[in-house]
Amino acid sequence: MSSPLCDDCVKGVIHEGTAKGKWETIGGVNCYVGTPSGDYSKDKAILYLSDVFGMQLINNQLIVDSFADNGFLTIGVDYFDGDAIPEDALEPGKTFDRDTWFAKHDYDQTRPYVNKVYEALKEKDVMNFASTGYCFGASYTFPLAIENKVKVAMIAHPSRAIPDSLQDYFNSSQAPLLINSCEFDPAFPPEACTKADEIFADGKFAPGYKRTHWEGCKHGFAVRGDMSDPKVKAGKEGAFKETVEWFVKYL
Repeated sequence: MSSPLCDDCVKGVIHEGTAKGKWETIGGVNCYVGTPSGDYSKDKAILYLSDVFGMQLINNQLIVDSFADNGFLTIGVDYFDGDAIPEDALEPGKTFDRDTWFAKHDYDQTRPYVNKVYEALKEKDVMNFASTGYCFGASYTFPLAIENKVKVAMIAHPSRAIPDSLQDYFNSSQAPLLINSCEFDPAFPPEACTKADEIFADGKFAPGYKRTHWEGCKHGFAVRGDMSDPKVKAGKEGAFKETVEWFVKYL
């Protein structure tokens, strides 16, 4: 099985910061959990569905923590079961066998982890879910939305599978959709952006639709972008702000 990952799926910058969340077992699945420090709605949660570097990457942990800082219980699901692509694959000159890795972590093998966490949270009286889908994570966010298991969805620089699922989303989902796209993205190129707007925009998708587009940014910018680049910094921070506002509005 050939990997659907593009070259930029395994490139980027490791960010600096101290993680504040905690690792917890939910439904038998290891999860990185960000819990708001103040009062928050116990019946709501964000399912944070990460890129291929998983919840072990500090970048993903810091984003989970930031959602928690904005008042959302946020669950980073380790659907790679501790076997995400290691962060040292980001080092210059490193090569990584994407095909071999993906053969062990395709959708059919990893979706059950998401299901277990989802059902366990429902048993804890979480009734309203948002879902993020960064890169590879969009491959889970879209089906969750199409199955109407989540109330609202966001995808950022999604995987190559997503352009082919846009019409299915329109036909079946009731979840307002935010797409954070970017200028340089072989997985979600300009023609995919145009297709998404043609299907969803101008009020055609009644639940709600918005697509932001970040100039000077490339695939992976919202998680692994180089924050020393002003355009990338603006894109990463802007995409996060847009996502928080989307979830505040619809979750």
